Amino acid sequence: MGKKSSSKSQLPAPPPPAEPKRRSGALIGAVVVVVAALGLMLYMRESGPVVEPSTAAAAAQPAAAPAPVPADLKPHLQQNLPPLQFPGYPTPRSPEVVRAAYTFAAEHPEVLSYVPCFCGCERSGHRGNEDCFVRERAVNGDVIAWEDHGMECAVCLDVADRSRQLFAEGKSVSEIRATVEREWAGKMPSHTPTPVPGKD
Repeated sequence: MGKKSSSKSQLPAPPPPAEPKRRSGALIGAVVVVVAALGLMLYMRESGPVVEPSTAAAAAQPAAAPAPVPADLKPHLQQNLPPLQFPGYPTPRSPEVVRAAYTFAAEHPEVLSYVPCFCGCERSGHRGNEDCFVRERAVNGDVIAWEDHGMECAVCLDVADRSRQLFAEGKSVSEIRATVEREWAGKMPSHTPTPVPGKD
């Protein structure tokens, strides 16, 4: 009998196990994208007011026409006004001027309901400068919703601020309106359909 074949002992060694494919580049890229998206979401949340879904739906609907100006408008001091929601960017006038305009509109509908606005807001249904700041009042006259438009409009703010100054000087509603008309009507092409005040 001859030699036994040693072919079994000379079988080629099995190939080493394949290294797992390197996915670290793709994984790092995915992590970077996720972190950037989270950072952007946090920035957006911190920099702007949070809009509730019901508010967003209401804002998407066309503005309803304001109620007619009642004949018995009186000064209305309100203990707790709703908070103002400033945008996440600078307003056209200082926060102090913005707050003063909104407070004056809330407390003196008997003035700003008879003062026109000249920014073109009549296209949104505004009848006077008060509508630029007050969206809704309760039955007792308390402001329950602000109109955001006035916060971002230099014309609205300037008309309200000028009216407030004239009121502080003791001018009547008719005098305030006449002064505002004289100062603004010739410069601006637009004018709200504002009712004329009765006798002061």
